[in-house]
Amino acid sequence: MSFNRSTFFAYARRSPFGDRLTQQQVDGMTDILNEWDAHYSHLPLAYLACYLGQVFRETGGTMVPVRETFATSDKQAMTRLETAWTSGKLPSVKTPYWRKGWFGRGRMQITHAENYAYAQAKSGLPIVADPSLMLDSKADLKVSLPGTIEGWWTRGKHRMSMYLDRPDPDFEGARRIVNGTDKAKLVATYCEAFLAALKAAEIGKAQPVDALPALAVPDDIKPAESKSLWSALLTFATGGGGLAFLGAIDNPMSLAAFALVLAAGGIGLWLVLTGRVTFNRRPAP
Repeated sequence: MSFNRSTFFAYARRSPFGDRLTQQQVDGMTDILNEWDAHYSHLPLAYLACYLGQVFRETGGTMVPVRETFATSDKQAMTRLETAWTSGKLPSVKTPYWRKGWFGRGRMQITHAENYAYAQAKSGLPIVADPSLMLDSKADLKVSLPGTIEGWWTRGKHRMSMYLDRPDPDFEGARRIVNGTDKAKLVATYCEAFLAALKAAEIGKAQPVDALPALAVPDDIKPAESKSLWSALLTFATGGGGLAFLGAIDNPMSLAAFALVLAAGGIGLWLVLTGRVTFNRRPAP
C-alpha cells in the first residue's frame, strides 16, 4: 500500500508534531516510508503506525537515528551515561554497558553487546564491528523496522502480531516490544495519530480537503536551497548598482573599507550556507 506523502506530512504536522515540521523529520519519515513501501507494504497499517509512534518517542521526535542521551559523539554519550549512573540516576542499570561502546544507537536505541550481536545475526549488517552503522538512516531501517515488527529486542516475547492483529490495535500494550511500559499511554497516542495520517493518505482514496500542500512543507528551509537567498545574491551581484560602487574605490582607505565589508559578507554567507544560520517559515495556518 502506498501513500500520498503530501497528505501524510500535512496530517502528521498537526499530530503528533504539534503544528511544526522540520526538514530532518521529513527526511527521516521519507526513508521510513520508502523502506516500508519496498518491503513491508503487505502488512497492516497499524504496524507502520506503531513503528512510527515508537520512533517518535525513542528519537525525541526527530525521526532519525540518534545516540543515547542525544549526544553528538560517542565520547559524549559515554560520559553522560557514566555521570548519570555514578550519581544514582540509573537505578535499574546493574552493569555499565556503555563503557565498551554498547550504548543506545539508532531509531530504537539498541543497547548491550548481546543485542548488537543478535541484531547483526538477524539483519546481516556488521554492526558489531561498526556500531556507528546504526546512525545511518537507511542502514538503521534494516534493523529497527524488522526488529520492532518481529520483536527482536525481547527475542520474540513481544512482537507486533500479538498486539496489532485485531480490529482495535493495542498500541499501549505494544510498547512492551521496545521499552516495557515506559510512557506506554503517551506513545499509544503517537501511534494513533500516525495511523490517522496514514489512513488519510492512502492512495486510491479521495484525499481530504484539509490536507493543504503547504502543510506538508517543512518550516525550516535548507539555506543552500533557498530560492529567495540565491535571488537576493544574484540581484546584488548583477542588478541595479550591485557592483557599481566599485568605480568609486579610488584610494587605499576606500579599498580597505571595502575589504572589511567583503570579509563580513563572506562570513555571513558561510554561516547561512553551512546551516549555522537558517531561514524559517512561519507555521502554516
